[in-house]
Formats: sequence, C-alpha cells, structure tokens
Amino acid sequence: MTMLESYWRETAPRFAGGAADELPERAGCVVVGGGFTGLSAARSLALAGADVVLLEAGEICGEASGRNGGQCNNGLAGDLGALAGRLGIERARSLYRAFDDGVDLVETIVAEEGINCDFLRNGKLKLADKPEHGAKLARTAEYLAREVEPDLRLLSRAELADEIGSDQFHGGILFPRSASMHMGRFGAGLADAAVRHGARLYEHAGVTALVPLGGGRFRVTTARGTIVADQVLLATGASMRGPFGWLRRRIVPIGSFIIMTAPLDRNVAAQIMPGRRNCTTTRNIGNYFRLAADNRLIFGGRARFALSSPKSDMKSGAVLHADLARIFPAIRNMPIEFTWGGIVDMTADRLPRAGERNGLFFATGFSGHGTQMSVLMGDRMARVMGGETGANPLAGLDWPTVPGHFGTPWFLPIVGAYYRYQDWRH
Repeated sequence: MTMLESYWRETAPRFAGGAADELPERAGCVVVGGGFTGLSAARSLALAGADVVLLEAGEICGEASGRNGGQCNNGLAGDLGALAGRLGIERARSLYRAFDDGVDLVETIVAEEGINCDFLRNGKLKLADKPEHGAKLARTAEYLAREVEPDLRLLSRAELADEIGSDQFHGGILFPRSASMHMGRFGAGLADAAVRHGARLYEHAGVTALVPLGGGRFRVTTARGTIVADQVLLATGASMRGPFGWLRRRIVPIGSFIIMTAPLDRNVAAQIMPGRRNCTTTRNIGNYFRLAADNRLIFGGRARFALSSPKSDMKSGAVLHADLARIFPAIRNMPIEFTWGGIVDMTADRLPRAGERNGLFFATGFSGHGTQMSVLMGDRMARVMGGETGANPLAGLDWPTVPGHFGTPWFLPIVGAYYRYQDWRH
C-alpha cells in the first residue's frame, strides 16, 4: 500500500534538538524558516559567534527541504546563453559557478559535520525526449563546454545504453559534478550541527508579525511568543502564510510530485539504471529520477500544475506511474511504496534571489534547485549579515512582481496548458 509521506522524512531520525523553553526576549540574529536555507544560515552564524534563534512554523525540514527528489545538481535551471544575453557572459558564468559552489558546500558540510546521508558525486544526465531535442542538446553541450563546464560529456543515443536501460531517449549530456544524498538524514544532521555550534531552534513557532524598530532591528511575533532581533533573515521558501507579502508577489508556489518504488532486485536496478545518475528530461513537463542507496527508484515531475495535498498527490502519483511505465516497462508492475508532493518556490526567470530590503535579509526562490543553492545562500547571507558585503553572488538581480499574482497561483492551470502545448509542438 502506498504511503502518502516523504520517504526522506519517514526513513530519517526526526530532529529532537528543538528548544523547549520560551523564546528569549532578544537575539542577535533571528532566522525565519527551518529548511536547508535557514539551517545553513543558522549554522554559519553560530560558527561566527552570533547569537542565533531559528523559528520554524512546523517541523524542521518538514516542507520543501524534506519533500524533494533527492538530487543535488549543478547547472542553471534555465539556458546559459539566454542568461548571458540578458546579463552579459561574465555575470552568467558567475551565476553558473554559484551552483557549482553549492554542491561543493554541501559536500564540505557533510564531511565537516560527519553527516551520514549517502552523499555521492554520481553526476547528472540530461536526457533528450525527442530527436530534435538531441540536436539542441548537442548545441547546448558545445556552448557549456566552452564557457563553464569543460568536463561534461555529450552522449549519443547508442552511448546512453551504458547509462540507462530505456529506449525512450535520443541522446544526453552528462554533468559529472552533480551529486545525490538522503535529504532527510542531511536535514537532521544539518539541524543537529546548528544546535551543536550554539544556535537555538524553535519548532511550531510560525511568524505572525514583523515590526521594524529602526536600525535593522525587528520585533518578531510568533505562535510561541515575541522576540526582538538585531537582524532578521527570511528563509521561508514559498510560504503562503505570515507577513511575507512582498516575497509572495514574486514567488509562484508550484507543486512537484514524486513516487518511489519498493527496493529493486540489484540485477534489475543495474539493468534500468547502470550509470546510477541523477536523470532529468528535456520536456517542459518532464521527469526526474534516480536510484536511492537501497535501489528504490525515485521518480518525480510536475505531473499536474496543482499544489500538493493528499488528494492532489494521489492524482499526480497516478500520472507519474504512467510515465514510469513508459520509460521503464520492465518495472511497470513494481509496487509504489511512497507517494508525496512538495511546493517549489518558483521565480519568473528560475533564478533564486537573496539580498536585503528595508532592513530585512532574505534568501528564497530556488525554483527546483534548492538543495545546493539553499545551503549555499544560507551560508552566504550569514556572511553578509556578518559584514562581508561581497559574499552574495545574487546581489543586484532585478526582481519585479509576477503580473496579476498576489500569493494564490490562480493561473497554474493556464500555465500547465501552455507548457503541454509547447511540449506537443517542439
């Protein structure tokens, strides 16, 4: 029977180091949000000697950080050439390399803190869904190899046989720097590390009000009391509750859905995924998948342009199961043991944003690349808050509102229809 819960959360120790006392009256730094962004920031601030309190509305890593597809990939979500045309090639290269830095930082933290989370540099494989996509990937590979990633490999359809046991794809690009890990164990380990270094983490402490007091100080009202902070970092992702309206107008919350099989026989696992890579496909409404350490196939995608809920997750899981059967018919009857969804904090250009506005620091909008970039930007914004003004690789990016968007994504079905049409045409 399928369990409607994240595999990562069900198979990792729950964080048990949350503060049980009342909120202190004051803190040097208050971090709002207990996902990877907030935990990374809290760890780095505490290591720098700051007095840190983290506030999480629910449970640590209970939302996007604990409900993702398990990939820790380098590379931009969008097209490097298009970004270079908009911002110039030097800025585009700098942003691309920030994603590399994110994967490196995750690996460093895992090693420094001794986190047992199956971290592995297994590489990412971008797969062409159509023959014409293969030609486009060849042009992309040439450009990326010249500008930012000389170690990538372009694979023909025939060469894919060494990487994936499916005849559905028409070539691919292998990005060797990407990684994978057990997200639940990483999140619990990162939280434990933050506490070990001196941060205080409060669960079930959703923020209901932020009142500026001048000089960057804020009175922060929560479900567990009120605290005055000298600095505040918003690391809330796509939060649809709380006093974060400025962020909500710039972030579109979109559901991403995942199914996970029972453990595969080792020979079957070797047959369908001999390369054990992180895989993503080229369709707008495509799929992503990889093997877990215990040989379960993790298989996800947009599936439906809807938000996550138990009913929505079940419907989306059925769509994903049909996609899995098409790509891997050999395991079409393998039991699906986990089905879950999560909310992606999407920006219009799929670039994250971080900076400071009216005394509030923020890092958000990771657009489906949150594992590595959230960890990086939590650390970088901690450094900015400590006075290292040049630490933010996202500084200066324009961030207009999404036209007609005030927090509730009423337009998702229209967007979904548009992308389905694009996938049919191209």
